[in-house]
Amino acid sequence: MADDDLSTVLTAVGPRLRALRRDRGTTLAELSESTGISLSTLSRLESGRRKPTLELLLPLAKAYGVPLDELVDAPPTGDPRVHPRPFTRDGMTFVPLTRHLGGLQAYKLVLLPQAGGRSDLEQRVHEGYEWLYVLAGRLRLLLGEHDLVLTAGEAAEFDTRTPHVFACAGPEPVEFLSLFGQQGERMHVRARPKGR
Repeated sequence: MADDDLSTVLTAVGPRLRALRRDRGTTLAELSESTGISLSTLSRLESGRRKPTLELLLPLAKAYGVPLDELVDAPPTGDPRVHPRPFTRDGMTFVPLTRHLGGLQAYKLVLLPQAGGRSDLEQRVHEGYEWLYVLAGRLRLLLGEHDLVLTAGEAAEFDTRTPHVFACAGPEPVEFLSLFGQQGERMHVRARPKGR
């Protein structure tokens, strides 16, 4: 790898780490506690003021549950398959379906019914735009003032700055696909004009 190529790869690591941390909803303090890397080192690493080293990247890859080559955007091997590494957050299992950290992200999510019912459905907001499609089960989507139940084959899309939360609407788990993009990134569908 040429020096210019190496420099470009290393420069891109910080923003990639920041995007991954924000996507996972983790603070620098939480990441520091789970990896043993100081808060200042993590901050400098994300801002590009600290050169990424194997000693720093290995614990970060482990904390995020992603392969090391994903953190450094290793050159493609020619194999187009995505090797998902599921992780759990807020009671949902996320199965990443895209391999790159920035831009539009695709996930399969599995949500288990809460034992004894769940009455603490606290809606949250964050930057972004989401599109989802229910594969199996019944998904309860509280979206602002709306209380919706989506079943297999139904889709929804919304600005994630609208308060929202997901839950099972029945006794069985629910599985759904989610496409998530940062604010301003929306799914574009091309359609033929009528009559053609």
